[in-house]
Amino acid sequence: MTTTDLHAEHTTAEHQHGTECGHDTVQHGDHVDYVHGTHRHALHGDHYDEHESVAEHTPADHAHGSDCGHEAVEHDGHVDYVHDGHKHAPHDGHYDEH
Repeated sequence: MTTTDLHAEHTTAEHQHGTECGHDTVQHGDHVDYVHGTHRHALHGDHYDEHESVAEHTPADHAHGSDCGHEAVEHDGHVDYVHDGHKHAPHDGHYDEH
């Protein structure tokens, strides 16, 4: 996964991500990303950075489907698969985090 240097649409003053914020978390290198809609926020000093939201595994590593063992959740015209506390959605040969 790569990161970008774009700042998130909200500030730390407007919303504090943490254990009680209600957003799923994903370990990302030496920090935690907070799944926020269809993207991730990572604390960086006094603001949040946007991090790309491509899943940690590929369809070749594990194919999500009706018998994969992960809960399927309808989401905006497609199906997401609940995977270790976050959701994967098939997209152009990879999974996006939703």
